[in-house]
Amino acid sequence: MFRKIIVLLGLSGLLFACQDSVRHNQDARILAIGDSLLSWNSAFGSSVPDVISKELGQPVVDRSVSGAWMLTRDGDEEGRGVNVPYQYEQGAWDWVVVNGGGNDLLFGCGCGRCDAVLDRLISVDGSVGQIPDLVRRIRADGARVLYTGYLRSPDLLTPIEHCKNDGDELEARIARLAAAEDGVYYVSMQDVVPPGGLTYFAPDLIHPARKTSRKVGERLASAIRQLNGRP
Repeated sequence: MFRKIIVLLGLSGLLFACQDSVRHNQDARILAIGDSLLSWNSAFGSSVPDVISKELGQPVVDRSVSGAWMLTRDGDEEGRGVNVPYQYEQGAWDWVVVNGGGNDLLFGCGCGRCDAVLDRLISVDGSVGQIPDLVRRIRADGARVLYTGYLRSPDLLTPIEHCKNDGDELEARIARLAAAEDGVYYVSMQDVVPPGGLTYFAPDLIHPARKTSRKVGERLASAIRQLNGRP
């Protein structure tokens, strides 16, 4: 049942992504790609990309899709438009906001024996894998990359609490990638939810509540402001 819910959420997210492609704003200089951390609350106009747009006063093209995986397979035409690397498209972007990898850990290995999945996503030193490949492709096109981490749920029992250790390892590797690559920045969200912060989540205790999407979007917008001031 839980898996069916995730699939349905992914399909609804795909619909939003397709709609966004139609109304692509040619003046936009920020692109958002990823999974439900970004896309959630888009129906209310209060998703993370919506908040970034409002905070910065400029359009953001949102191609994120609920249920998206980071990993792709050669010749996997069915995954196009859903997997995070396929969401990226060339453009005159100044920034590409990225997240992803959580669904690969949750559904690819059950947040259990995930060493192989983690290594395919990104190596221990952050130099090799699907995530570095995507980041470097974006950088080669001239945009800077803002990679956002996932929420944590301290002192709460959630359906994804068992993913914490793998999530921590994934983000530690992404942080190493960002430290080594020019124009790539990692923004942690591990402290957004306070201990026992039940109201920071949607009723499923997985996705962000509207106020949480706002906090994540505000943090990312603030990072873009600060980094835009650097040479």
